[in-house]
Amino acid sequence: MMLTIAPINQNLYVEKIKGKDEVRKHLSGLGFVEGAQINVVSEVNGNLIVNVKNTRIAIGRSLSNRVIVSTKEGKENDNA
Repeated sequence: MMLTIAPINQNLYVEKIKGKDEVRKHLSGLGFVEGAQINVVSEVNGNLIVNVKNTRIAIGRSLSNRVIVSTKEGKENDNA
């Protein structure tokens, strides 16, 4: 599922980062790498505050749409 529609306050795992190289590199620099555990703290109109590596990061809807997450480590959850 896209990070934009992920549940709040649930442990999630980054499955894939979509987009051009520069977008993937930017998100990687923020800590959004495959296998990383993240947690959505809050959401307003698709804009998110996400806990990544014990740091809260605010990202907009366009970037959060590029992050594919699942609730299980190593396996994408298509039913959520």
